[in-house]
Amino acid sequence: MRTTTVRPRLLAATALLPVLALAACSSDPSTGTAAGGSGRPAVSAAAEDLVSGLKKSDTAAALLPADVRAAGAVKFGSSIGAPPAAFYADQATKKAAGVDIDFGDAVGRLLGLTVRREEAAFETILPALDSGKYDVGTGNFGVTAARLKTIDFVTYIDDGQGFAVKKDNTTVKPITDLAQLCGLTIGTGAGTTFETTLNAKKNVCTDAGKQPYEVKAFSDNGATLTSLQQGRVDVVMSTINGLRYQAAQEASGTRFLGEFHRLDVGFAFKKGSALTPAFQAAVNELIKDGTYDRILKKWGVTDSAVKESLISPSEHA
Repeated sequence: MRTTTVRPRLLAATALLPVLALAACSSDPSTGTAAGGSGRPAVSAAAEDLVSGLKKSDTAAALLPADVRAAGAVKFGSSIGAPPAAFYADQATKKAAGVDIDFGDAVGRLLGLTVRREEAAFETILPALDSGKYDVGTGNFGVTAARLKTIDFVTYIDDGQGFAVKKDNTTVKPITDLAQLCGLTIGTGAGTTFETTLNAKKNVCTDAGKQPYEVKAFSDNGATLTSLQQGRVDVVMSTINGLRYQAAQEASGTRFLGEFHRLDVGFAFKKGSALTPAFQAAVNELIKDGTYDRILKKWGVTDSAVKESLISPSEHA
């Protein structure tokens, strides 16, 4: 979910073929189960269509700006990489699937809009909203105080930050304080809340008179996992749902350490975007009619349910 160029993606794929790793761009998602570990393969889940039968909601669509209604389309910049958020179930057709994809397409159906989705590197999407390149961004974007300064969000799930280690690593215990990471090397995604959190808190080690932890940021999930498998990083920090999905794949050889910090996740928009009320109304209609719960169950992420969609809520304490 953090790919930037074709070459690193191919290199990661080559390295990960023996272990059938996390990122869809560098593994076979058909071998892994949904995030909750229910045993359902990701490709099987992708084949279940919960969206195409949805009808337009005149109430929600009426909240769209007139020019968007007239255009009949909205442009998404989307990070496509790892189940269950967004991945390619079939590399040949490049048809995206996942939680982000289903919710984006479902909202599009209710608003009577065609979703024109363009794959983009995770770290480039939010800046591209401000420039007008994209109307909406998806990439399992967590709502943080820093992002709220320049971005508006319409929430649709609750996910957040977690940690994982190699399965045979019994030394590292569930992380409740970043000081537990002192002296270790942490792998994470470039441009993510994880990288920001880790870099902002490095002082916890020096303040305690301990060796600081080292942060290695990767633009590709496959590269992150390869580094863990090869012992170049000790711990991986990533999404709760993504790490649970990864640990459910026997061949990945990873162990989910648990949740660290929950975050609302939402569609991202340029600050002040007039699209947010319509998107919020559409998500809330999905919650009301039961489609929302069906999508979460499909991907094994029912623990990520929210009671209602909000526009730019404060970051979780």
